[in-house]
Amino acid sequence: MSSHVIAQTWYMTQRQLMAIIRQPVFLAISLVQPVIWLFLFGNLFKKVVELGGFGTTSYLDYLIPGIVVMSALGSSMWAGMGTLEEIERGTLNRFLTTPVSRNALMNANVVQNGISTAVQSVIIVLLGWAAGATYPGGAGGLLILLVASILLGTVFGALSNALGMLVRRRESIIGINTFLLLPLTFLSSSFMAPSQMPSWMRQIAEFNPVNWAMVAGRSALTAQPDWGLVLSRGGALLALAVVAVWLSTRTFRSYQKSV
Repeated sequence: MSSHVIAQTWYMTQRQLMAIIRQPVFLAISLVQPVIWLFLFGNLFKKVVELGGFGTTSYLDYLIPGIVVMSALGSSMWAGMGTLEEIERGTLNRFLTTPVSRNALMNANVVQNGISTAVQSVIIVLLGWAAGATYPGGAGGLLILLVASILLGTVFGALSNALGMLVRRRESIIGINTFLLLPLTFLSSSFMAPSQMPSWMRQIAEFNPVNWAMVAGRSALTAQPDWGLVLSRGGALLALAVVAVWLSTRTFRSYQKSV
């Protein structure tokens, strides 16, 4: 990627970040659900670790990676709404008449989503630490959890952008996201250890990218990480992110030809 495209990508990313910063209410609301999960679920299910299979005696330690990953999923799945808003206002079409790189237009969405996910993840980790969570994997484990959440956010953010350009209807995006969010969350090890899940749920979770991010992040945060799990799940997420970004780019090119 040339320095020219990188500079344009950063400019477009800053533009999107400023739009988010100007909506402090939106920023506050985006953290409400993770806080509810952290303090409500953390206290409600704290004795569930006595069942075994969690790899820790603290349910909060088990829950934090799940909340980080679920927050990345929840925020990135609505990226297509922003794309749809740009289309409806005519902003995207106006940019298409300028010399700005088409790659920069799409890359900015990915970068902005990654930065937003990273900031949100750091806040959740700090809230968890304040509530008493420990991170035996240290800074390295936290970094891997952060990268896993960003990769997952990239996957669903890119797919959401592609969806926004394809359907161009808010109702369709809301319906699809609502349909997918709960199954993706609960068909994973977000709240419950795999050994305590029904066998059919464990089998589905093996193919769930949300679970890949959780497994990679959780393993990295233990005192003795299973690097095979970290690398295999992280590699699968990276490959899926590349495919999702490619699909989003192809969809954008199709949209460009239609206007």
